[in-house]
Amino acid sequence: MSQPRPLPTESALLRGPAGNIEVLIDAPETVRGIALVCHPHPLYGGANTNKVAHTLARSYRDLGYVAIRPNFRGVGQSEGVHDLGHGETEDMLSVISWAQSRWGGMPLALGGFSFGGFVQTRVANRLAEDIAPPRQLILVGTAAGTAADGARHYDTPPVPKNLPTLLIHGELDDTVALANVLDWARPQELPVTVVPGADHFFHGKLHVIRDIIARTVARA
Repeated sequence: MSQPRPLPTESALLRGPAGNIEVLIDAPETVRGIALVCHPHPLYGGANTNKVAHTLARSYRDLGYVAIRPNFRGVGQSEGVHDLGHGETEDMLSVISWAQSRWGGMPLALGGFSFGGFVQTRVANRLAEDIAPPRQLILVGTAAGTAADGARHYDTPPVPKNLPTLLIHGELDDTVALANVLDWARPQELPVTVVPGADHFFHGKLHVIRDIIARTVARA
């Protein structure tokens, strides 16, 4: 019996608080959940075509979620200017509202890489008391504490209690030190899955991210 084929990647422009938000959409043949995936820092080349964000989106798609990858403000066709995560959080909430109006009240999952992970912790906290809070969160290379270049500092909020969270970090991350993420996770008693030999962008290790998610995260 042949496997159902996923749909081609779709692109769309949505209206957000600061103007258009450009999104890529990866859908399985049968949508059973909605996943929002956020890319790394827009001022350092981050975009929704980033390979880690792409890996997260495809992993969620393979688990039955329609995966939506927005471009943050000022990237691609997304309008507005970088807002240190504040406006970006509002934008992501508007994307979720749009997705729920299109696909209905399905299970919601969140995924983020680097700065995108920082934004997703903010989104998760905003939605924690909602009627339908997120059911799953994946954070890869999470921006927490002071970046290695000393130019950025992230006061990353704790993950809402009872939200199943998968934390993946590279052993050799030279952008966000593994120690930063351990310091952030420790008081929350959140396990961190460390990928040996992986740098911040998981060069040559994207398949490991896919395998970890496939083994760990339940289908929608």
